[in-house]
Amino acid sequence: MNSPADPPPEPGRDAYRNEGIRTLLAMFDRGDPEHRLLLGTILRDLQQSAFGVFLFVAILPAFIPIPGVAGAVSGPLIVLIGAQMLFGMRRPWLPRFIAGRGPRRGTMHRFLARIDRPLRRLDKLLKPRLPALLVPYPAHAFTGLLLILVAVLLSLPIPFTNYLFGFQLLLFALALLERDGVLMLLNWIGAVAAVVFFGFSSGQLVSYTMEQVQRWF
Repeated sequence: MNSPADPPPEPGRDAYRNEGIRTLLAMFDRGDPEHRLLLGTILRDLQQSAFGVFLFVAILPAFIPIPGVAGAVSGPLIVLIGAQMLFGMRRPWLPRFIAGRGPRRGTMHRFLARIDRPLRRLDKLLKPRLPALLVPYPAHAFTGLLLILVAVLLSLPIPFTNYLFGFQLLLFALALLERDGVLMLLNWIGAVAAVVFFGFSSGQLVSYTMEQVQRWF
């Protein structure tokens, strides 16, 4: 993932470009920690990497150890991303109330500090390859479908799974950012396994809850 040198930014605006993950993360890390990074601004100039960056920002609440935050915030955003990919969109569309929101730069900085070590290791492995698992509509749509299903699991009250699903979605974001079809294939396998395992478990839990409600009332 060797990113080219950053081009000089245009006056008055951030220079977000379709480059490697390290370059994009460095852009997030610069500047006033209290400055809010608006999603509409972040995604404005991106092309192929736009969905990856959007997903990267959307999963931040999944790593906040507060019950319910991941499902309430990350879940709907990831469903929006997955639905747009499922319907063949190549760039994200943002409603105005979402485009005008985003994390503070300081929040992004803390998140990057937490994942810096594994990210540096992945930095040596990820590269553009196997575009057939990323570019054609069936692959693009299948990724979107899996993102929706994992987002639904993230929204369910399954104990101790926020970090698990958050890390899985982070790998999806990296695969999209680096156009790495090998990592995407591994993500597909992991997501299908998670949906089958946790979806079945959650289904059993829902059935049990409904039986108890019927018994009580």
